[in-house]
This record gives sequence, structure tokens and C-alpha cells, in this order.
Amino acid sequence: MIDVNYSIATHKLGRTYDLPHFFILNKGLNSGRPMREPCPNCFVVTIQTVEQRETLYYLCFSLQIGSYFSYYLVGSVILFIRIDDSRKVLDMALRNYKQEQWAMRVEKLKKITVYEENLKKQLKTIGQLKLAFLRA
Repeated sequence: MIDVNYSIATHKLGRTYDLPHFFILNKGLNSGRPMREPCPNCFVVTIQTVEQRETLYYLCFSLQIGSYFSYYLVGSVILFIRIDDSRKVLDMALRNYKQEQWAMRVEKLKKITVYEENLKKQLKTIGQLKLAFLRA
């Protein structure tokens, strides 16, 4: 178990935060996805230190990839997750957190994320190349 003191609240557009923070998407099938920048439908998670923010960010990222938030999605047309359910998922994950194993996983997850972003850029460039080819 890790001792992380965090708070989670609904983000209000235009609001700024002094403490280290990140955002969690709360509407749609990607509910639970952590984000560096806010959007209209998100929660803000504030933490005391940058190191704890990174830990919680990647923990949240792994929970979203593993579909742990999807069990709590509600709504008939637009799915969303409640703030208390998001807190419940994070608390459960923090109770089961093993720091020695997690450090290695976070590093691998960071590398995979960088690789994924690189592939997205390559696909975008290939799409632009196709358009240029067809227009020539």
C-alpha cells in the first residue's frame, strides 16, 4: 500500500490549480482516462508532490487501460462515471499497490506511450503523403 494524500473534485473551466494535478475524463467510453490538460467533462486530482502525481497518473492510466472504470459507467445515452466511483477505484488500486513492482511497470508504460505517440505521428505523416500523392 502506498500513502498518497489526494483529492478529487469536478473541474470548472478556467480554474487554475497551485498544487500538482492531473485530470480524469468522466464522460464517454474513455471515462477514467487521465489527461495532462483539462476538458469540459473531467475531474481534477490534486496531490502534494510531483512524484506522487506521476505515480497516481500512471496508476490511473493503467486502470483505464485495464477497464477498471468501465464497471462503474452509468447512463443510458451518454455514459459517465460518478466522482465517488472514481475515488473508489483509485482507493482500491492504492491499497493493492506494490511499489517495487510498480516502478518497473511505470517505466515500461512510459516507453510504450512514447512509442505509441511516435506511431501516431508516423500514421499522420503517411496520410499526408497519400494526399500529396493523389493531388500531384
